Amino acid sequence: MKNSAGSFLIIHQELNSSKNSGTPGSGTGEKTMRINFEYMTNLQYKVKALQAQVDAFQSGEAYLRQKEEYEKRLREKDRIIAALKKELGRSHAETVTMRDRWMEVFEDLEKEHRKAMSKEQKKTARMEQRMLAAEKSEDRWHEKWKEQQVQLYAVQTELEEEKEKNRKLTAQVNKNFENSSIPSSMQVGRKKIPNSRVKTGKRPGGQPGHKGHRRKLHVPTETHEIPAPKKYQDSPDYYETGKVIRKQKVEIHLGVRIIEYATKEYRDRRTGARVHAPFPAGYENEVNYGGSIKALAFLLGNEGNVSHGKIRKLIEELTEGEIRLSDGMINGLCREFSEKTKEEKQEIIKKLMTSPVMNADFTNANVNGGSAQVLVLASPQENVALYIGREKKGHEGVKGTPLEDYVGTVVHDHDKTFYRYGIRHQECLQHDCRYLIGSKENEPERKWNQKMHELIREMLHYRNSLDEKEELDPAKVSGLEARYDEILREAEEEYEADPPSEYYKEGYNLFRRLKEYKESELLFLHDKRVPANNSLCERLARVFKRKQKQAMVFRSHESLDYTCDGLSIVHLLRTKDDSVYQRIAEIFERKKPTRLKKNVAAEIMA
Repeated sequence: MKNSAGSFLIIHQELNSSKNSGTPGSGTGEKTMRINFEYMTNLQYKVKALQAQVDAFQSGEAYLRQKEEYEKRLREKDRIIAALKKELGRSHAETVTMRDRWMEVFEDLEKEHRKAMSKEQKKTARMEQRMLAAEKSEDRWHEKWKEQQVQLYAVQTELEEEKEKNRKLTAQVNKNFENSSIPSSMQVGRKKIPNSRVKTGKRPGGQPGHKGHRRKLHVPTETHEIPAPKKYQDSPDYYETGKVIRKQKVEIHLGVRIIEYATKEYRDRRTGARVHAPFPAGYENEVNYGGSIKALAFLLGNEGNVSHGKIRKLIEELTEGEIRLSDGMINGLCREFSEKTKEEKQEIIKKLMTSPVMNADFTNANVNGGSAQVLVLASPQENVALYIGREKKGHEGVKGTPLEDYVGTVVHDHDKTFYRYGIRHQECLQHDCRYLIGSKENEPERKWNQKMHELIREMLHYRNSLDEKEELDPAKVSGLEARYDEILREAEEEYEADPPSEYYKEGYNLFRRLKEYKESELLFLHDKRVPANNSLCERLARVFKRKQKQAMVFRSHESLDYTCDGLSIVHLLRTKDDSVYQRIAEIFERKKPTRLKKNVAAEIMA
């Protein structure tokens, strides 16, 4: 009904609008009337249709049609729902059927699994039984092995003397770098360090034309004249030339000189105190060993690297059993020598600090089973060396040493620690040559390493060929430096075109070092005082290494310090013309300095 009322309202509005659209007397009146007629007719049909709809709704026929249509659609939906329920039931039945089938399969699989597990459990049980039997057998064999070890120990004890006879043969069979003179570089699996020396093909020893060194005649202590044979004296065919043929036989004899001082003892009747006249210096104990004996034992241990037991035995045999030193006395010689040579040590330090060039290097040491370091400092101009025991290397190892305040040129093996000290630096070219040889062996396709190796050898040859008074040629040096730069540019191009292998980068690292530290590599071409390598420190380090090998391990850092002091002072004494043995004997005769407590000594050093 609401729709019908709305339709009438619309029709009424349209009629009003059509009436107002035409004006009487206009040229378009007839056309307008025709349009209005057609429009009114159309509206009448619409009104009639709408009226029929209103009547249908008022009579209920439309409602019945819609209800019938709704019920028809509802029945259709019910049929669809019933079909879907039927399909769902069918699917559910199939699902149940498939589930039952899978359960049957699962049960079959579970039965097979239980069967397989039973077999494995039985197998495991058998293996456990076998293992228990093996353990029992192992225990029986272990007991037998123990019995055999006891028997073997008894046999070894009985054959100890025979082992001494066969030691030479055993050493030849088991010879390696740890127990013989074979260098460690020959050990299987050890990284090879290339040697810069080139074989010349010449035989070892003196070369043709070499002037030999004859033994000098000594002043004889005993002379015997051999008379000429009578056939020479009586025959007119022979006459004297005036020349006397002399041949000597040199022998050594060690004698024991014992100097005794004696004085009467007195006793005070009042106090009971026993007194006597004072003895000279060096007579503190009942038996005192002089400087000559101490010097001999000290040199045998510190220079000859002889063990304490062998020193004691050797001196006892040389003196026919008169002198029998104790291990404690021999062990204390290094400390006594160190305490009595403070002046010599200050002399070494002074010469090092005033020297224009200082060589420096660290070497390992073994203190009480732990790692330690020895800093070796040397001066090629002053010919002095200083061994300093340190707990660690690096800046902590340099702290407190003469190198810390040094203002000259430092020669080293590319230890970056040393670049913080000194004014200028020279790297060891001997190491560079070894690394270049390694690069040539591992990178044979490259050209720069061969050229650089030849150039460095040419530089060294040029520098070594100069006389003491001959100066360096600036033009020659400039040409060598230009070739040096050209080879580095060639190396850079080679590594850009073909980068270094992941497994070998030593050649590339060497190239970068030669480029970055060019000034420190070629300083020896600008200053004749600067050596081209650090061989001086390496030779000195080998002296300590031989002592380390003999000592095996130092019991304390103090023991290491005493040994270092001894090596330093002996090297100083060898630079002088005096007898080293006599000088060391005189040092041991010095008055022993008063020992200070640690806190007092620290205050004095501060």
